[in-house]
Formats: sequence, C-alpha cells, structure tokens
Amino acid sequence: MIIRDAGPQDEAAWRGLWAQYLAFYRVDLAPEITGFTWTRLMDPASPLKARLAVQDAVVGFAIHQHHASTWVMGDDCYLEDLFVAEAARGLGAGRALIADLQNLAAARGWNRLYWHTDQDNTRARALYDSIVPSDGHVRYRVRVAG
Repeated sequence: MIIRDAGPQDEAAWRGLWAQYLAFYRVDLAPEITGFTWTRLMDPASPLKARLAVQDAVVGFAIHQHHASTWVMGDDCYLEDLFVAEAARGLGAGRALIADLQNLAAARGWNRLYWHTDQDNTRARALYDSIVPSDGHVRYRVRVAG
C-alpha cells in the first residue's frame, strides 16, 4: 500500500470515495461544497490537504490541516476526515493513513495529531482505541452562517 498526496489526477477517485463517506454519515452536501472542498485540497496556499491510500486503486483518504495551538509552542494537525472504502476495510489502510500523518507531523515539527468520530462508529473507534485512548473530550458545534 502506498500513501501519498492527492493530486489533480485523483479527483474522480476522491469524489467516488467522498460520496461513499457522505452516504456512510447520511449527509447530503450540495455539489458546489464538494467542488469547493476539492479546489481547496488542490490549492497550495490552503492548509487543507488530502493523503490517499493506494492499493491498485485509491482506497482511502485522510483530509487534514495543521494549525497554530494555544497548548503547545508550534502547530497541531487535525485529521478532519478519514475514510476507507468498504472493500478495503480491515486491510490496514486506515491505520496506514494515521501512521502516515503521524510521520508527516513529526517531519514538519507539528506537535500533536488529533481527530474525533461519532460515538456510535464502533469499527473506527476500535482502530482509534488501538492507536491511542480517547482523551475524553466532547465536541460542541454551533452553526453561525449559511
């Protein structure tokens, strides 16, 4: 399995996985939001980036961004979206994507890698718990626009 940056040639594969990701979470996004997300992923000036797991084809993605932190001297890396195609689950792609981000963060001097998931996402939580225990934080989100 190869983990690499997403490139313009990966748009169709990413969009296919993205559609599966949204279906998994039962979310409908307007096509222009998906298009805007892809544009940001390809924009060198954007902190939002995607790493892809490739095993004959693109089988998963990790969308992440780094940002300044008030808790450390330096930056943190937030893993915003992690997805592996159903047919590739259990083959190590999710673990490989997280390990890749750990290595990327270390190489770039970022201090921490963090993420969250739905409480009922037991399969993902089993993977995450095998990497690091939950830190007990609970997320709150308020919509302020659009």
